Amino acid sequence: MTEQQSTPESNLPETKPEASYSNTSAPTFYSSAPDGTAPLRRRQRILTILLLLVIVALAAQWWLSRTELRELRGEVAQRLQTGDNSNNELKGVLKTVQESTKELQSKVSVLDSKQAESQSQQLALEQMYQDLNKNRDDWALSEIEEVLSTADQQLELAGNVQGALIALQNADKSLSRSDKPQFIAIRRAIARDIDRLKALPQVDIAGIAVRLDSAIGQVDNMPLLVDEKPVESASEPKPRMAPQPAPVKASNAKPAKGKADAAPAVEPSAWSQWLAGAQDTWQSMSTEMLAELRQLVRIREVQTPEAILLSPGQAYFVRENLKLRLLNARLALLSRNEFAFRNDLSAAQDTIAKYFDTRAKQVQTTQSLLKQVQGSNLAIQMPTLAESLNAVRNYKARR
Repeated sequence: MTEQQSTPESNLPETKPEASYSNTSAPTFYSSAPDGTAPLRRRQRILTILLLLVIVALAAQWWLSRTELRELRGEVAQRLQTGDNSNNELKGVLKTVQESTKELQSKVSVLDSKQAESQSQQLALEQMYQDLNKNRDDWALSEIEEVLSTADQQLELAGNVQGALIALQNADKSLSRSDKPQFIAIRRAIARDIDRLKALPQVDIAGIAVRLDSAIGQVDNMPLLVDEKPVESASEPKPRMAPQPAPVKASNAKPAKGKADAAPAVEPSAWSQWLAGAQDTWQSMSTEMLAELRQLVRIREVQTPEAILLSPGQAYFVRENLKLRLLNARLALLSRNEFAFRNDLSAAQDTIAKYFDTRAKQVQTTQSLLKQVQGSNLAIQMPTLAESLNAVRNYKARR
């Protein structure tokens, strides 16, 4: 700034001091100033303003920087505090991870031992499988022999044809998987046994069992002899009143000329008419009384007197015993035990004829149903599976 002020002053023209002091007064001193001072002052003012602006800007910048620095310090302190907290948490997590790592290492060691054990077991199993694979045919034949033996026993004891068929078909399927020509003879024997079982006559076991169930359901509704109540018989007609003769009235008509010599008609007296009416009334009343007495007292011949003397408790047990007989017959039917089946049915029919009223419609229906069931033929000669069993055993003996 000093250089800028000194530079214009050096360019000003020199003035004589004598003229300025002598010819001018005090007011004209400023007007006679040189023209180059005004721009200089203007420049000084502008520079001063600019300097002030720069100072204000620097002060504002300093204040903003100080504020930002304070905020930055607070944020850094907060960040450091958060970092410390995170560091503490990280230390806790690291400690937990270390403990988990130790546990995992112990588990891994246990798993390694188990893996080694499983590998040894796997080797043993592979060796066993190889040993079993060598004798696979022997095992398959032994299994088939056991299944056929069981099916043969079921067929002989219970007549289970369907079970025997399923066993034979499964045995044939097992032999077909191996596809060896040595099994052809066994499969032929099994096929012949299957054909024999399929040729057996079919017995409607389900239908007979349904009829027995129906008979069991009707036992509770069948009347016993001890439960018989006097009812009016449909075969005895009701007594009817005899028609009374109409009274004969006297006639005033004269007899015809051709019958003049005939005997005069005898008019009945009032006493005879009353007597005839009383006789007819007594006859009708006695007939009605006799009919009522016949309804009150009925005579019936019973072969088993103990059936009439049953108490209510004994009647309950009679019905339950009959149900048990029919259930036993049903079980004997399902097991193909014809002897027990027919014995139970005969005992049930004897119980019905002895203790139940055979004139009732429900009892007659049950008896006819049991007769139909008893007429079913269960005596079927069951074949055996000896051919298939002998074929399997002979093949095993040759090996």
